Amino acid sequence: MTRDDELAALKARVRELEDERPRRRRSRPKSALAVVLVVLAALLTPLGVVAVWSNALIGDTDRYVQTMAPLADDPDVRTAVTNRVTTAVMDRIDVGDLLSGVAPADRPLLEKALGAADGPLTSGLTSLVRTTTERFVASPAFTTVWKQLNRTAHAAVDKALTGHDDGAVQIKDGEVTLDLAPVVDQVKQSLVDQGLTVAGNIPEVHTSITLMQSTGALAKARTGFRLLQLLSWVLPLLVVLLAAGAVLLARRRRRALITAALAVAAGALVLGLALWIGRAVYLDALPADVSQPAAGAVYDTLVRFLRTAVRVVAVLGAVVALASWLSGPGRWAGAVRGAWTGAIGSVRETLTTGTFGPVGPWVHRMRTWLNLTVAAVAAAVLIAWSYPTGLVVLWIAVAAVCALAVIEFLDAPTLPPPALPEESADGAPPAAPAR
Repeated sequence: MTRDDELAALKARVRELEDERPRRRRSRPKSALAVVLVVLAALLTPLGVVAVWSNALIGDTDRYVQTMAPLADDPDVRTAVTNRVTTAVMDRIDVGDLLSGVAPADRPLLEKALGAADGPLTSGLTSLVRTTTERFVASPAFTTVWKQLNRTAHAAVDKALTGHDDGAVQIKDGEVTLDLAPVVDQVKQSLVDQGLTVAGNIPEVHTSITLMQSTGALAKARTGFRLLQLLSWVLPLLVVLLAAGAVLLARRRRRALITAALAVAAGALVLGLALWIGRAVYLDALPADVSQPAAGAVYDTLVRFLRTAVRVVAVLGAVVALASWLSGPGRWAGAVRGAWTGAIGSVRETLTTGTFGPVGPWVHRMRTWLNLTVAAVAAAVLIAWSYPTGLVVLWIAVAAVCALAVIEFLDAPTLPPPALPEESADGAPPAAPAR
């Protein structure tokens, strides 16, 4: 190359650099906007997860009852119910009035049933009521009553948050209470069935549990819930659109996709941290007469699917970020891809001697479309899954990786060349066979 040619090439390179400088300046606003979109996607992720959870759980009575049903077998909840019912019954029992209607001949049998020999009559009655309550709470009948109570509780929450009135639940001065009279009635009937017929004289007992309190907080919760119901499908879609817009605006789209996926995952993890902190704050704010273990069990059950959604979004973001990184031009990503193709190629060479006929070349030509199809099917399965968990997302990713491994295994660009005759040690062709 002459000196003139070198000078011309240098001038051309200078012009290219000068042309790129304004372009880079013009791309700075787009890059800044991409960063803003990623931040918005991360900030809206927790709100989107809460919106989907509130609409799916609080807005669906059957799902709410199904979620709360396992608490009937929780030991802490059973203990709390036993204590509350026993206290409510004993607070409304006058032993003198109960015994006044008992015939003298029946007194010994009654005292034996109450265990009067082991202590005062009131202590025996308390022990009998507690034992009967514990026996009922441990029976399958309590599971049925528990589901009915939770269906009523859901009606209370729905009434409080939507303003619908169904009369089964009382709301007064901003306080939502749930009547436990059905449980008390079952205990009274059990006492009568045991031969303590005097229990039938116990007046009707009503004891309630406060679900919500404070008119101002209730009004705010009602407004927020209605808004979340309206945005339950808009917010997740908006998060996806914001992340996609950030990728399209960024100069380095693969890096932007990785950043957006990790940002969304981080937003979900922040919600998980908030749930963990909120649990401690919620329990500390409860009155002293409320069972802390039972309240913790109820809280954990209510937010169980919310925590599951946090894991789903976090795992999904990590999977997308990892897949994007592995498809990039980085040295480590290339090394991982080389190890992947090398390992599968070694297995193919060990197990087969050909290219599977015309299948190998066809897979090689259609490889890109086959890989995209695997990704699309995995995404469709995840979307179609009603309530996926983090483990479900992980297994979908594993199945997709297995499908990609099969495509790589079948990929053979050309038919193998025919085997050539081996040369002799001195490089001369082998001698013709003797006739």
